[in-house]
Amino acid sequence: MKLLTKNHFFLLLLLFAISFFASETNAQTLISGTVKDTSGTAIMGANVFLEGTYDGATTNEEGKFSFSTSETGIQIIQISYVSFETFSMAAEVTQMNDLQILLREDVNSLDTVVISAGTLEASDNSKVSVLKPLDIVTTASALGDFVGALQTLPGTTTVAEDGRLFVRGGDANETQIFIDGIRVFTPYVPTTNNIPTRGRYSPFLFDGITFSTGGYGSEYGQALSSVLLLNSIDEPDQEKTDIALMTVGASLSNTQIFEKSSVSVNASYINLTPYVAALPDRNDWQKPFESFSGESVFRRKFDKGLLKFYAAFDASKFELTQEDINTPEGVNFKLKNNNFYTNTSYTGELDNDWTIFGGGSYTHAKTDVGVMDNDIKDTENSIHLKLKLRKRFSNRVKLSLGAEQFLTDFSEDFSNPEVAAIYGYDNNITAAFAETDIVFSRKFAVKLGLRGEYSELFDEFTVSPRASVAYKTGKNSQLSIAYGDFYQQPDSEVLKFQQDLEARKTQHYILNYQYVHNNRIFRAEAYRKQYSNLITYDTEFTGFDSNFANNGDGFAQGIDFFWRDNASIKNLDYWVSYSYLDSERMHRNFPTAAIPPFANKHNASVVTKYWLEDLKSQVGLSYQYGSGRTYTDPNAPGFLQKNTKAFNSVSVNWAYLISQQQILYFSINNVFGFANENGYQYADTPNANGTFNRRTLRPAADQFFFVGFFWTISENGTDNQLDTL
Repeated sequence: MKLLTKNHFFLLLLLFAISFFASETNAQTLISGTVKDTSGTAIMGANVFLEGTYDGATTNEEGKFSFSTSETGIQIIQISYVSFETFSMAAEVTQMNDLQILLREDVNSLDTVVISAGTLEASDNSKVSVLKPLDIVTTASALGDFVGALQTLPGTTTVAEDGRLFVRGGDANETQIFIDGIRVFTPYVPTTNNIPTRGRYSPFLFDGITFSTGGYGSEYGQALSSVLLLNSIDEPDQEKTDIALMTVGASLSNTQIFEKSSVSVNASYINLTPYVAALPDRNDWQKPFESFSGESVFRRKFDKGLLKFYAAFDASKFELTQEDINTPEGVNFKLKNNNFYTNTSYTGELDNDWTIFGGGSYTHAKTDVGVMDNDIKDTENSIHLKLKLRKRFSNRVKLSLGAEQFLTDFSEDFSNPEVAAIYGYDNNITAAFAETDIVFSRKFAVKLGLRGEYSELFDEFTVSPRASVAYKTGKNSQLSIAYGDFYQQPDSEVLKFQQDLEARKTQHYILNYQYVHNNRIFRAEAYRKQYSNLITYDTEFTGFDSNFANNGDGFAQGIDFFWRDNASIKNLDYWVSYSYLDSERMHRNFPTAAIPPFANKHNASVVTKYWLEDLKSQVGLSYQYGSGRTYTDPNAPGFLQKNTKAFNSVSVNWAYLISQQQILYFSINNVFGFANENGYQYADTPNANGTFNRRTLRPAADQFFFVGFFWTISENGTDNQLDTL
């Protein structure tokens, strides 16, 4: 009996121990709390759970949650809700009681504010794109030149006889062009007076363009007015061949894709001889324009990076005799140019959310010009080296910093029967920059930057602070402001004669409003640019006997409007831009401050594109208007005291799909034949009546006709060259 009692005692003790440990193992801890946003509003439907378990709950209409868990020790609790950043916290489960959680807005969402002051995007990947890559070359007036399409955007000025980008009261040399973040030193094909130039590079190699009309970031320098960023395609989607037969020449391009690399090549031949023979213009051509060009892009993917190698070569030449009021027999002009540009860049990921970008470019340009008895040989060798690091601390804070080097060796050999001379300079600029992006919320963001540059040629160091702020005023609208200092060294036409100078300077002030909704965009932007240290000289043209100084100054101010809509009318896409410009300068050989000849007060463009389903065609129309530009009439008192008549041009194009991959393309520039005038040339001496005779500077041709056949051969059999026309 005693033995039985003893056994019962041990059995009861064992059962008690088992039940004690079981109760400890199955003990439940209550986890509770409230979830709100940063304004104190309760969030209903937030998902709350312990990481790595099935224990969790969903918040109610008051933002409250509670659930039990058998987990012990330190655990991680996570709270997530759409359009908010996920919240995580590690703590003892016994301390997860009556938690007060604040969720912050997810600044990666599509409706987050975007820094946009001064920037016009042309990209399929940007949150806000004013243009798409397709638009750059299907604009009727562009004739396949990306610069021509950008001239339909606000902030640009119509200088029809030049062909380059004139932005917000700045001359064309104040805009710099970059390919994949690396400087292009000679972006335009050289030409002569009254014949517009074109950009050197084929649009089909680029998938995005950023056109900053002012207030751009500290990464870019040596540009007083604007920068144009061209981004080459990172990865082609398929192998294909493009063939083009045109009234002015032919081109052939091909893309090949390998396991981790790809290569694209493009070759083009242009010869205006047949065109000029069929449609003579106002010039007396001895040798119409002829060029051969080629481009290639090689891409190599790595596990955490992308290497791109870009190279382009072109050779062009022409000879003509142009009418001149002071030379009865005309002025003979001949030009031969060879240009080579190569660009290599690498973008990759490093540890701890760092990324790296490194690259460089080399330009070799050789131009031989003959003007009457003068023979001018220019040779330029330029290098740009760049290294940039970027750190992502969070979705809200990002930092970029880097350094770069610009090297230029320029020489000019000038000779005629009486004089022989060599001019030139070596230029070396070292720069460093830093910039941070801070997104406080989906409504408010700030970009702060600083750039420093040292010029070995001038022994001068400059510092450029830059800042941009954006605030979202509504679901689809926002305001942005920007400020920045910008420096640029004098152009080669000055530096080849004089190097004892300083960098020119502008200060930009920009206020921008932007509305984007349902495939419609409206932008209004007011700006003020203050110039100082502009170059002045005391001769008609720059020369060895000119007295140069940094005594010039000036301003440019105005407002730009842009509206685009491709949703209101089926198959119709159109945009309208208007710019008002008020500008005045004291520079070059100006005797007094005046409105420069390249700055007209009013510029407007209308571009439309319509798809005709039944005719398998896209038709387009572009209208460009520019008010008169200033010129000096020596028969009246004053300087730059009169204005030319306004510029008007209507251009049309038609792309017809013969088959899915074969296109017939027509375009006519200035279809109504407006008699535009680029200015006037006055005689050097007055006639017997004391009057200076003049002749009107008309375009070489009032109209330009273009016909082309484009054929794409690709893997999927559906792509075509509408995006390269």
